Amino acid sequence: MDMYLTAISELLEQSGFAYLLSPAGTGNIIMILVSFVLLYLAIGKGFEPLLLVPIAFACLIVNLPLSGIMDQATAESSAGFLRYVSFGAEHEIYPVIIFLGIGAMTDFGPLLANPITFLLGAAAQFGVFVAFIAANWVGALTDGLVSFNIQQAASIAIIGGADGPTSIYLTVKLGQKEILGAIAVAAYSYMSLVPLIQPPVIRLMTSKKDRGIVMGQLRPVSKREKILFPIVCTIVAGLILPACVPLVGVLMFGNLLRECGVTDRLSLTAQNELLNIVTIFLGLSVGATMEAGAFLQLRTLIIIVLGLVAFAFSTAGGVLFGQVMKILSGGKINPMIGAAGVSAVPMAARVVQRVVQSEYPGHFLLMHAMGPNVAGVIGTAVAAGVMLTLLK
Repeated sequence: MDMYLTAISELLEQSGFAYLLSPAGTGNIIMILVSFVLLYLAIGKGFEPLLLVPIAFACLIVNLPLSGIMDQATAESSAGFLRYVSFGAEHEIYPVIIFLGIGAMTDFGPLLANPITFLLGAAAQFGVFVAFIAANWVGALTDGLVSFNIQQAASIAIIGGADGPTSIYLTVKLGQKEILGAIAVAAYSYMSLVPLIQPPVIRLMTSKKDRGIVMGQLRPVSKREKILFPIVCTIVAGLILPACVPLVGVLMFGNLLRECGVTDRLSLTAQNELLNIVTIFLGLSVGATMEAGAFLQLRTLIIIVLGLVAFAFSTAGGVLFGQVMKILSGGKINPMIGAAGVSAVPMAARVVQRVVQSEYPGHFLLMHAMGPNVAGVIGTAVAAGVMLTLLK
């Protein structure tokens, strides 16, 4: 009998419950609660469930103690499952394949129909540079308690583009894997929260009269234009900024599969099966970085705050330039579409449509907002290429 009692006692002592109830388990409990919040936002509120559900569930399982699911490989045992899954994120594979799928899903027609909206995609990178400067000041503001080197500041700043794959790609390329978890979580969290963050900024920077501006119908875009665009864009971007070729080139390859008309099977695979598989793996990889010991740090909180600053200023920069374009066009451009210049496709464009519909039910800005929205994808990739060129 004593033998059985001893075995049960040892089993309980080695269980996850025992660890969670110990002082060392406090952080794990906090992160498990965080995973519950993310699951609620994804399932209960519908905030980007395709991203948040895998991220949240990986956050949950990686913080269940003693599972070994993120263990490093040793001479005696293999690595944990999520350690292998994370390989693709840590070596740039998943972000680039995500860009392939985005390209295959994206219609650049609205941008080609109104090329001037390309400037709104560039203006919406304003927050990237604001956050870059702010991240470099953190050391002085915290009296050296927390500081970021210039490469880390660049990785934090790119969150302002609301582009999770680019944020991960740049962080890995700059060799800053120690902050990859915080960067990835911040980037994908703000992508998910676009419907909450952007409307107050839009309303703050536009009047009701501005929001009521009706834009004319876009011109038809020929098939030839749509086929030539990804080829020309890849050549021009690649020659001007070679560092952006992995992202812009693969994005445009995906778009060429969509538009050329002879690779429908490949296009559909890139849009559906391939993108869905990689989204699952990337989401699990991001959630796997949310282990309590690595995530619950002051540095993580500051990165998340700076990411919010970057995203808010990017939205504001797009709307502000939209105001300039409104004036230059004689009131023909609705400045709200500038908010869609961040690269959260098509969420940001939908947010613009929802805001205008809430006040002017008969107005439709979605297609006009898609122009700067898809331009923002290219703009963020180019901004990342600039930082890689200058800082690597």
